[in-house]
Amino acid sequence: MQNDIARRVRAHPKFAELVAKQSRLSWTLTIIQLVIYFGFTILIAVSPGFFKESYSGGTTTMGIPVGIAVIVAAFILSAIYVWKANSEFDELNSQIIDEVTK
Repeated sequence: MQNDIARRVRAHPKFAELVAKQSRLSWTLTIIQLVIYFGFTILIAVSPGFFKESYSGGTTTMGIPVGIAVIVAAFILSAIYVWKANSEFDELNSQIIDEVTK
């Protein structure tokens, strides 16, 4: 019985749509995060003096807010995926289950 349901889910056209949307979003967000991370790393390699400069004339250097921004970007991109998964992807998943189990 479980194999039959799994086979019907995989054959459902909305399942292919769900997989395509999830894949597209996850790859897009992954590429964005890689660009941010490697951009940060390349900036360190190319212009290390930039991160030594004082941010506001005090002891905080530019490296601190830029490093924090890289970390915050990862949280924001994760939140975007979770928001999309909880709204659109869960709705598609429910539709597929309802149609397959009827």
